Amino acid sequence: MGHIMGQFDHLKSPRQSVVSAWITLIRPFHWSKNILVIFPLFFSLQLFNVQSDGIAILGFFTFSFITSSVYVFNDLKDAEKDRKHGTKKNRPIASGAISRGNAVIGLIVILLVGIICALVVSFISGEWFSLIFLGLYLALNIAYSLGLKNIPIVDVTIIAAGFVLRVFYGGAIIDVAISDWLFLTIAAASFFLGFGKRRNEIKSSGSQARVVLSHYDLKFLTPILYVFLGLTVTFYSLWAVSYSNTSGFMKYTIALVMVITAEYSRIIEGDSDGDPAEVLRHSKKLMLLVLLFIILMVFALYVMP
Repeated sequence: MGHIMGQFDHLKSPRQSVVSAWITLIRPFHWSKNILVIFPLFFSLQLFNVQSDGIAILGFFTFSFITSSVYVFNDLKDAEKDRKHGTKKNRPIASGAISRGNAVIGLIVILLVGIICALVVSFISGEWFSLIFLGLYLALNIAYSLGLKNIPIVDVTIIAAGFVLRVFYGGAIIDVAISDWLFLTIAAASFFLGFGKRRNEIKSSGSQARVVLSHYDLKFLTPILYVFLGLTVTFYSLWAVSYSNTSGFMKYTIALVMVITAEYSRIIEGDSDGDPAEVLRHSKKLMLLVLLFIILMVFALYVMP
């Protein structure tokens, strides 16, 4: 069926092709990672606070525009190298579907929209301190694109920091402190995802896919990957148990987290590239498990107390 549909690709209008290229460039499906911005709202039991909801949702889109600007910047930086890569050569800038000039204009527009949204969020919430987390995210990712991504351990640490900063930004805009256990859970899970992506890049494309991969090998990545998986489940378990005074039902979600991490591990042991957004996108089973987890969390925090 895919082959048959592919025969009609030439019938797409130029406008459709341009729109498709821009969607590919800004990676909206990867905005799913920015759900972390809403975590503090959810776990602080403010989900039904209309003002906090509005701030958190706008914060989600703020971070999404900021992350998309980072994606565009990185693709601009790597365009020449991507043209020599087996699959990355099909990226919009590398393939020429979007010119460098238009990509630069798009980058400026997307970044400006993100900055304006950030200022609006800070103005409404009164939490101007939150801008520091956005600034740190941008600075780290620009430094990552400019060379830090080629330094082993540092590359994954910056990826992990990006996830943690999402949570702290979400807490800052609604004036909620992030618990130690939530911080440790997100940090450990982020390292697990980051090292998992690096390992599967080596498995699928070899050490030539990225400069930094020449400094890694499977003998290192596989054990440390599962060390961080164990820490993730452990920290989450301690965090869930710490809710016993608020909701004794939280501890029952631990078993589902074990199932979710086991299923994720099974998937990345296959031919997946290890990117968490893509893993979730292509696994209906994992999507259903995550949806079930969300339902159980709502039940535990908002129904059972």
